[in-house]
This record gives sequence, C-alpha cells and structure tokens, in this order.
Amino acid sequence: MPQPHIDVRYVANLARLALDEAEIATFQGQLDAILGYVETLSQADVSGIEPTAHAAAVFGRMRADEPHASLPAAGLLDNAPDQAQSQLRVPKVVADA
Repeated sequence: MPQPHIDVRYVANLARLALDEAEIATFQGQLDAILGYVETLSQADVSGIEPTAHAAAVFGRMRADEPHASLPAAGLLDNAPDQAQSQLRVPKVVADA
C-alpha cells in the first residue's frame, strides 16, 4: 500500500494559516513521518486483542446518588440564602420567549 500523503498547504489554507516555505517544508516532513508511523501501526496483528475504549479497565466511575450518612438532613439548608419546602430556591436563568 502506498504511503498516504496530505498536502500541508491545503490543510493550512483550510485552517486559515499563513505559512512560509520553510514552515511548509518542516511541517510536510513531520506530517509524512506521522502518517508513516500510522501506516506501520496499521500493519500490526491485533486479531487476538479485544477492542477497548480505555487502555486500562475502568469500573465504578459513577457513584451512587445518595446523601452522605454522616450529614444531618435537617442542617443541610441552614446556610442556604433562599429556601422553600425544604428545597433550595435559585433564580430563573431562562428568559421568557
């Protein structure tokens, strides 16, 4: 498979970047090296590896939505600036349409 190639001038134009010829030459070499490395990685045999979203196993990222047992429920709203019916009151943030 031929090595992929991305034109730095084209990408710079899309990003509205003004690059001089020295920068284009530098970035073109770097981009070609990156694409060559990706090509090398794509040739690796991964047939026995299970796909994952993370490099390490991630478990229990969500905690239970329960009040902490050591906090007295009656004292939670003592310092609240505005409250009604044992709930915090907050200002309206959506304007009338």
